[in-house]
Amino acid sequence: MGQKVRPTGFRTGIMLDWQSTWYATKADFAELLIEDAKIRKYVKKRFGGAQISKIRIQRTREKVTVFVHSGRVGMIIGKKGTEVDKLTKELEDLTHRHIEVKTVEVNRPERDAQLVAESIAEQLAKRASFRRTMKKHIDLTMESGAKGVKVLMAGRLGGSEMARSEGGMAGSIPLSTLRAKVDYGFAEAKTAQGHIGVKVWVNNGDYLDPDAAPDQEPPP
Repeated sequence: MGQKVRPTGFRTGIMLDWQSTWYATKADFAELLIEDAKIRKYVKKRFGGAQISKIRIQRTREKVTVFVHSGRVGMIIGKKGTEVDKLTKELEDLTHRHIEVKTVEVNRPERDAQLVAESIAEQLAKRASFRRTMKKHIDLTMESGAKGVKVLMAGRLGGSEMARSEGGMAGSIPLSTLRAKVDYGFAEAKTAQGHIGVKVWVNNGDYLDPDAAPDQEPPP
């Protein structure tokens, strides 16, 4: 079961909070959901190299607060906050609402599954050897203190004629332990032969362990 379930979705509402926290009536729900997707897509596209791990959105009647979790917050803030002001204005034009952008630094990018997946995809797009790239990132993640890491790639690996999947693993990835802090990330490498999908699971310890990485807090 656990291999077919996205770990973050499995834990949402139990050990993890939702990525969008707001309430809406049935009439407004779809519109606001699409708006959230537009905001996330726009920020990701605007700051492609800023190592954006996730974007959380909170709404009240007065404003929309966008929390951008990034490994390079300096790129988003810009010189004297010029970039973040520009982004706020652009998002306000996009949504026609009052927007507040807040940046949250990802302290350990090597242990963030989404950032690891994007880094592998970036290397594959530059025609790096997929086995060497996978092994390098698995070693880096384990060296940074993760309890376990698993990588799965699928597509025309190495430019082969037929698509296939290949994976690597180190440490332990509990499949059904809800208190295990298993992070998940997905990215696509756009190569000349076609897209290669990269999935990454990272076990960052236990939610109940006070020494575990505090990047993702359980819901209040």
